[in-house]
Amino acid sequence: MPTTTLTYDVPADVALAYLSDPVNRPEWQSSLRRVEVLDAGPARVGQRWLDHTAVGLVADMTTTALTSDTWAESGTWRGITADLTLRVEPHGAGCLVHAEFAVHGRGPWALVGAAAGPAGLPAVRADLATAGRLLSERHHP
Repeated sequence: MPTTTLTYDVPADVALAYLSDPVNRPEWQSSLRRVEVLDAGPARVGQRWLDHTAVGLVADMTTTALTSDTWAESGTWRGITADLTLRVEPHGAGCLVHAEFAVHGRGPWALVGAAAGPAGLPAVRADLATAGRLLSERHHP
């Protein structure tokens, strides 16, 4: 599974709380226009929402893991499933955010899925870097 690591200058719990809340996603995920939360309330395993993308696709999203240091989601659109896992760990006064990203395609989407995972990792990294900058600006004005 393709991975990347970023350094944030905010505590791990602050980073995880922000990244795991779907309501925050349009602020830092460049492909999104809006998020439609289907299960309101705090982030939790099983929480569902719809990602409305800039190109008009609507992906069904679900939180698949949430612990004190890990959050994961799975999203589906047609024959494509994308999985993102974020693990945070304290690092100095801030934290490291380790991201794993994979895309799988079924049937006629298999080739698209095989290519999309490695090709999508730079976009995931750029989006997570944006989230880190936003958090830094809010916590270190």
